[in-house]
Amino acid sequence: EAVLFREQARRFGVLPTITGAAVSEANVDLVFGNRCISVGHKTQVTNSTLLALGRAGVEYVSTRSIGYDHIDLGYAESVGISVGNVAYSPDSVADYTLMLMLMAVRHAKAMIRRTDAHDYRLSDARGKELRDLTVGVAGTGRIGSAVLDRLRAFGCRVLAYDNRRATSAHYVPLDELLRQSDIVTLHTPLTAGTHHLLNRQRIAQMKRGAFIINTGRGALLDTEALIPALECGRLGGAALDVLEGEEGIFYTDRRNKPIENKALLRLQELPNVLISPHLAYYTHHALSDTVENSLINCMNFESGKGMDRMKA
Repeated sequence: EAVLFREQARRFGVLPTITGAAVSEANVDLVFGNRCISVGHKTQVTNSTLLALGRAGVEYVSTRSIGYDHIDLGYAESVGISVGNVAYSPDSVADYTLMLMLMAVRHAKAMIRRTDAHDYRLSDARGKELRDLTVGVAGTGRIGSAVLDRLRAFGCRVLAYDNRRATSAHYVPLDELLRQSDIVTLHTPLTAGTHHLLNRQRIAQMKRGAFIINTGRGALLDTEALIPALECGRLGGAALDVLEGEEGIFYTDRRNKPIENKALLRLQELPNVLISPHLAYYTHHALSDTVENSLINCMNFESGKGMDRMKA
């Protein structure tokens, strides 16, 4: 992102101050003289940091993410800071979601493990074809809608759940979607209302042998409820690009450091669980969109335009 900021800032006549460190009270001195800053999604922006930013003269924060779950919007507003998100190519996450689905139903992790050990025999577990399955899409915003578009090409039956019906998909209540779907993929924003959207009770409602795909936010899924459902065979598998407690682990080299997240360690042991470190969005196109739109957000704030991009 730093390279992209330097390249694109020239187009806007901006000289950016860039740091690889997450925004915090310790580096708030970098913002003096600036009303607008851009922050990543990887670290929680604490209320004390927001207060320090406000005192330093910051009036607008553009978060390089779609979600706001790492920033307390109400507190930001109370200290005079508006917060805006960015739009980026939904195809990045949608493509990755379909890849995870295909890998999950074809038992890719177990197959790769066997072939890496030079065991080239066919397993007893046969794969499934998407055209024979029902896929439930929870959340039909830009990314969920892009997933729906891709699923239609595979010829599978598709169900959708969202409080706002933005597509022509067949919408059903969440409980019905869970009961009927062979695959459930999560694309809702993380809010107080969607925290543990798939909890123990709802996981128990799912079809036996069903798969869960999560490229949204880790806390949409109750990890402690997921693990026993996978261990006992209640669920067929899971593919998770996001995970509860990923902060401080994902995006770091932990090869020679202990990992205290026991749920992550257990999930990685299971042959029917795929884990990736929150990288579904990580394409050149999406990152370029993210950086450009973050700059545009700040420029619009300075000029008093584009208030539809802002939320506080």
